[in-house]
Amino acid sequence: MDVSFLGGPHPQRGVGVVAPFDFALDRELWRWIPDEVSLHLTRTPYVPVEVSLDLARLVSEHETLAEAVRALTAAEPEVLAYACTSGSFVGGTAGERAMCEAMTREGAVASVTTSGALLEALDELGARRIALVTPYTWSVTQSLEEYLAEAGVTVAGRAYLGLTRHIWKVPYRDVADMARRAVHGSVDALFISCTNLPTYDVIPQLEAELRMPVISANQVTMWSALRRLGTRAVGPYQALIDPGARPGASPLNPPPPAQGLPEGPPAGPTAEGGGWT
Repeated sequence: MDVSFLGGPHPQRGVGVVAPFDFALDRELWRWIPDEVSLHLTRTPYVPVEVSLDLARLVSEHETLAEAVRALTAAEPEVLAYACTSGSFVGGTAGERAMCEAMTREGAVASVTTSGALLEALDELGARRIALVTPYTWSVTQSLEEYLAEAGVTVAGRAYLGLTRHIWKVPYRDVADMARRAVHGSVDALFISCTNLPTYDVIPQLEAELRMPVISANQVTMWSALRRLGTRAVGPYQALIDPGARPGASPLNPPPPAQGLPEGPPAGPTAEGGGWT
């Protein structure tokens, strides 16, 4: 069959993504991406360290970032995104800015990080007092709270799992349970941390149930990167992406009722040694 009349594939705009070596949710990132954009992913080198502040420092070293960005340049991305929350908050706000500068210097295009995108998203939503969900240990969760405090954001409630491995195996039901435990009192939004924690399908259900914006690490990363391309992320009934889904708005198509959250990936051992606060 002669298909020469089709003229070839449609032109694509590229987002270069640097992820930690253990990142397992490539498919989730793609769900926020419109048809005219492609993701080009690379990973940092493997190191035999469990999820911790030490690992966050190792996967965010500037030399490591430079090597990863060089690996992406052949695909000619128009923007670069570092997809790791802990790796981009472990050095505080100054460290996050330095990471963006190092990536931009190496790749000669605009760069974002997950933690920088988080602050950008909170500004977009006018959220200064939030609830926090993480799969991390207490020390890593505390470091995230310190990063947020440095940016003038108060964490009013939190829940964490205490995991050091296999974070991508946490099912949606555990994410939802943590969200319910974290939210108490008056807060402006809920943030679900870690790019290795599945969140795409749970966001609209939690927003409908909790009546507040719910944002996640992968969501803010893709939203921020796509903004720099002048385009929008794809995410139905997600307040960050759809202003009509924000509190006080009157959307033509309201979000679905919060009846039974999707299960998500198969459950692994999710709360060993963890705790709630």
